[in-house]
Amino acid sequence: MKISRMLIGAGVAVAAASLSTAGIATASTPGAAAAGKHALHACAAPSKGFAGCNAQTMVNDNGAKPNASSPSGLNPADIQSAYKLSGSSTATVAIVDAYDDPNAEADLGVYRSQFGLPACTTANGCFKKVSQTGTTKYPRANAGWAVEISLDMDMVSAACPTCHILLVEASSNSFANLAAAVNYAATVPGVKAISNSYGGSDSAETSSYNHPGIAITASSGDSGYGAQSPASYPHVIGVGGTSLTRNSSTRGWTESAWSGAGSGCSTLNAKPSWQTSVTQCSGKAISDVSAVADPNTGVSVYDSTSYQGTVGWSVWGGTSAASPIIAAVYALSGNTTGYPASITWANSAGLFDVTTGSNGTCSPSIWCHAGTGWDGPTGLGTPNGTSAF
Repeated sequence: MKISRMLIGAGVAVAAASLSTAGIATASTPGAAAAGKHALHACAAPSKGFAGCNAQTMVNDNGAKPNASSPSGLNPADIQSAYKLSGSSTATVAIVDAYDDPNAEADLGVYRSQFGLPACTTANGCFKKVSQTGTTKYPRANAGWAVEISLDMDMVSAACPTCHILLVEASSNSFANLAAAVNYAATVPGVKAISNSYGGSDSAETSSYNHPGIAITASSGDSGYGAQSPASYPHVIGVGGTSLTRNSSTRGWTESAWSGAGSGCSTLNAKPSWQTSVTQCSGKAISDVSAVADPNTGVSVYDSTSYQGTVGWSVWGGTSAASPIIAAVYALSGNTTGYPASITWANSAGLFDVTTGSNGTCSPSIWCHAGTGWDGPTGLGTPNGTSAF
């Protein structure tokens, strides 16, 4: 993807008009960016009652563009290798996002063809796109959220290439519309997981996110330590983020807590029965599990919706990448009985424990510092196959 000429010198100047029409914003990722780089967020920071998507990419301070003619980030083989994923499932993973991505199916086709994944189209019954009420009357297009949609679909494809994908587009990024989209997705036969790669300030859960038998995942956030919804909801699986790199270990990969991942202790939502006293939180603790999120160790994404005037391959991250990966792992497991988070908490030995890294300053320190067992930024850990799911 290219970045427009509004990138000036060491900063980013984004016209107010483009912010209102495309939901684009820029901000620094706490402690994550290498010297001379900063994070470019796909969506603007949300106001009260609204959510922002959690996708971000890294750009050079001199305006260097993150686009490329071919993918350069982590690909499906990498995701499957790092998390020891295999097997197949035709379960449906629903992706809930705001606004319309008019090129969603075509862009998904480019990604899957590039990496030799089976076609997932409307024609073969693998892909379906609907509005929040299940119709084909889609909301208006939005370039920032379109990138989010591409990231989400690509990560479901990477983790579970045979899973079906249902894209549900909310009319806007209001929590009311996003909740309606989640509620609709839960009624669709075959849906075993629903991914929500967005968030806003901590708020009380609504019944729209409470659907036994479906793994409902949500990004923990991209601004470091602090609780956000819907990851803070008791019946939602909060998904934290890691930095993922290759190494010479038996696993072949190493992970640490990503400094941008959200975490914390909700003061508005009750502690779910499956979370134990290890969280040191009287309410819902974030996160439950995690996956790669650091845009510096990010994933390849294909999007053609002229994000800031550009088209093509780029490398993206944020807990927006982690949520659909985890949703797909739950679908791949074939077991989403009851509240699937309880399965993971009862089988945490089947995860890779992430023990290093931090996302801020907090007390108790377990809410923002990775360590043995559960911690806020990475939860119980990352997938080691599907035994914990």
